[in-house]
Amino acid sequence: MLNTITHGEPGTRRPILIAHGLFGSGRNWGVIARRLAAEGRQVIAVDMRNHGSSPWYPDHNYFAMAQDLAQVIEDKLGSRADVIGHSMGGKAAMMLALTRPELVDRLVVADIAPVTYGHSHIASINAMQAVDLDAVSTRAEAAAALGMDSDTTGLLLQSLDLPHKRWKLNLETLGREIRTISGFPQTGLTYGGHTLFLRGALSDYVLPEHRDTIRALFTRPHFAKLPGAGHWLQAEKPTEFFNAVSAFLCKDFEPATQPAPAMA
Repeated sequence: MLNTITHGEPGTRRPILIAHGLFGSGRNWGVIARRLAAEGRQVIAVDMRNHGSSPWYPDHNYFAMAQDLAQVIEDKLGSRADVIGHSMGGKAAMMLALTRPELVDRLVVADIAPVTYGHSHIASINAMQAVDLDAVSTRAEAAAALGMDSDTTGLLLQSLDLPHKRWKLNLETLGREIRTISGFPQTGLTYGGHTLFLRGALSDYVLPEHRDTIRALFTRPHFAKLPGAGHWLQAEKPTEFFNAVSAFLCKDFEPATQPAPAMA
């Protein structure tokens, strides 16, 4: 099973599962998870496969990642859950909702769409593999060796286990599967639960032309954006992100016999 970090105790509100993005980990979501748990929910943040303290596998596709998340919900929560996923984790969460809708109540997809992207992040994988960890004694030295921009460097260094001279990422599998990670498989399935597509206003990951694809798969979509935020919106605007997610998860939606119109 995936490594998990649990916040709070079972309460009167639906539990929440959080799936992080590529190169991330469950502990990156501590601030958001603790605030959501304070609302009377149990919140579980996972390390996705091939990340953090979770097992390493030779494959890294969205069907497998959805199965991982389903196992956590069934074994750790024992009930339907609200699911939050960012970037790669957002695609895994979407696949979970499409293939196992009985496990997902409400879905929050943070700054990603169910489409294939042209950027592959292979440069980051190559940069990490090129670092001579035996010659690095400080995180500053590792940062200099990476040679990436400051935001990317900060994200990657969170997965550096300097005392053990290793990356807590299965770089071999992630590199081999990078095209799979950039894509999104076609299933012919739809999800009828309420789904919030929350994007950073400064990000180009979720564009107006993606909405038709989103609506074809998720029949009760809601769209919102965070001003001043880029792709890592939960880290750049944590208060605004929490407020938007909390309001969506707590909102009383009227029962409908047909798909709800998307919110502006």
